[in-house]
Amino acid sequence: MITLKSKREIELLSIAGNIVYKTHKYLLPYIKEGVKTKDLDKLAEDYIRSQGATPSFKGYEGFPTALCISINSEVVHGFPSERVLKNGDIISIDIGACYKGYHGDSAWTYAVGEIDSEKKYLLEHTEKSLYVGLEQIKVGNRIGDISSAIEKYAKEHNLGVVKELCGHGVGTDVHEDPEVPNFGIPNTGPKLKEGMVIAVEPMLTLGSPRIFVHDNNWTVETADHRPSAHFEHTVVVTADGYKILTGE
Repeated sequence: MITLKSKREIELLSIAGNIVYKTHKYLLPYIKEGVKTKDLDKLAEDYIRSQGATPSFKGYEGFPTALCISINSEVVHGFPSERVLKNGDIISIDIGACYKGYHGDSAWTYAVGEIDSEKKYLLEHTEKSLYVGLEQIKVGNRIGDISSAIEKYAKEHNLGVVKELCGHGVGTDVHEDPEVPNFGIPNTGPKLKEGMVIAVEPMLTLGSPRIFVHDNNWTVETADHRPSAHFEHTVVVTADGYKILTGE
């Protein structure tokens, strides 16, 4: 069921989203060669808790850590570990924070040191595809308008669209209705209404969009081991468009 959020709920979701945004910014200086991904997780969890929130993902359906950290060909849901970042890696960090029962959710993909031109291209156009999708958010449009815009942009730039994973509603649960795919047909799906809060999150690849899941039943990786990127914002549908809750 899709719920429309009240003014009070949107205020709480805005605070949760801002904590997620600030956590991303807090981590930036630590995303460098030689850093262990488990250390990024510890830094993020401590920071989220210092803001009066809790990590949304830790314990969610058994997920073990505060962050999802996915490197290079990993698409989503990577576990922080003893793994050390190397120059030339790309690292997707998905952060969720729960403030007074309401969630914020945002993922971003970062370069570690100097990355090659292919990875730069992937990051540039996956991020742009997010904003192309967001441009479709206005009262009266439909979820399919967001989805098709992302897919069209990805195809124009020869990037693979992972179809098994999608965006979602956000509220008192970190994953609510509706689903927001990154592919689809314009003017289909649920209508966008003022007060809807959704996470839009393109996950694109440099090669095939086919994926497989690791033995841990969480980490998703590209089948051809080509790099993947992930960019996500939580937004609220407003009377005149949308407002990003996980940004400045």
